[in-house]
Amino acid sequence: MTTHRRQRRRFLRQLGHALGGAAASRALPGATIALLSGAPTGVAADEIHRREIPDTDETIPAIGMGTYVTFNVGPDQAMRDQLTEVLETFFDMGGSMIDSSPMYGTAEAVLGDCLERLDDTEGMFSATKVWTRSTSEGREQIEDSLNLWGIEEFDLMQIHNLVNWEAHLETIRARRDAGEIRYTGITTSHGRRHDSLERIMRDEPLDFVQLTYNVLDREVEQRLLPLAQERGIAVIANRPFRRGRMFDRVEGKPLPDWAPEYGIDNWAQFFLKFIISHPAITCAIPATSRPEHMRENMGAMRGPLPDEDTRRAMITYLEEV
Repeated sequence: MTTHRRQRRRFLRQLGHALGGAAASRALPGATIALLSGAPTGVAADEIHRREIPDTDETIPAIGMGTYVTFNVGPDQAMRDQLTEVLETFFDMGGSMIDSSPMYGTAEAVLGDCLERLDDTEGMFSATKVWTRSTSEGREQIEDSLNLWGIEEFDLMQIHNLVNWEAHLETIRARRDAGEIRYTGITTSHGRRHDSLERIMRDEPLDFVQLTYNVLDREVEQRLLPLAQERGIAVIANRPFRRGRMFDRVEGKPLPDWAPEYGIDNWAQFFLKFIISHPAITCAIPATSRPEHMRENMGAMRGPLPDEDTRRAMITYLEEV
C-alpha cells in the first residue's frame, strides 16, 4: 500500500472516530463522503437499512460481505480482476463490513490486493478472525492479517469457531485496550457449538458474535438471538444462502406474489430480507464472486422489511416450494 493511501485512510479514520466511530463516515451524507475521499456520491445513508452496534452510537449497513471460498482464488489474475469489481460494486452500493479469516486459504491476500486497486475504501468495517490452537501463533496471525489486508487496525477481531477462545480473547482485549482493535467477537458456524457459545455470551463481555442464521436454519432464534439482545451483543449472520444450496432449492420457482410489496426482486433479496428483519441481527454477510450477484445482495438493504406475519409467510412459502 502506498504511503499516500495510508495517510488518507488514517485521516479519515481519525475523523470517523471523532464523529463516533471509524465506520461513522458511512453515516455522513454522500456528498460529504465524496468531498473527503474523492468518491462518487453514491447511495445516501438514509436510503439503506443500517443497524446500531449495541451500546454505541455507531451504525453499519445491514448487508456486509463474506470472503469464504469466493476470495480463495490464489494468483488467478482474471478472478482477482473480477473480485475487484465485486468490491467496487459493494462499496458503491453502500457496503461496509467485510469479513474474512486466516482459515480461508488465500482470501485475505487476494482481498488485500483487490482493496489496494480500488480508489476508495473509506468507511470499510474490517472484520477477520484468529484461528489456531497456539496462543503465540494467534498473535502472529493478527499481524499477518493486518499486512495482508494492507490496513493499520481492525474494526473487529473474532475468534474463529471458539478455537482456544480464552487465550485469544485475552490477546484481542489487550490489543483493543492499546487502540489497535476496536471490537471483540467470537464465531461459530456449527450448531453443535451453540451450548458453548451461549455460556461464553453469558459469562464474557463481547461486542459481536457470529453465527449461522437463515430462513431454514432458525435454531438460534430460541436462545442465542434473545440472549444477544439481552446482553447488548451485535450479531453477524453467516451462511445466509447455505453456501448456495438455498438457490438450488428454489431453482425455477417463482417468488411469492406479495414479494414486490417488500422490494424483493429476486431470491437473494428474499433470503437476506428475512435475516435482517430480525431485530437481533446486526449484519448478514453473503459471499459472492460475481458483480451482478453483489448488486442483488446489496439491493436487500433497500425498501420495506418484512413484519412478523410476513416472516412467517416466508418460512411457509419456502418450506412448500
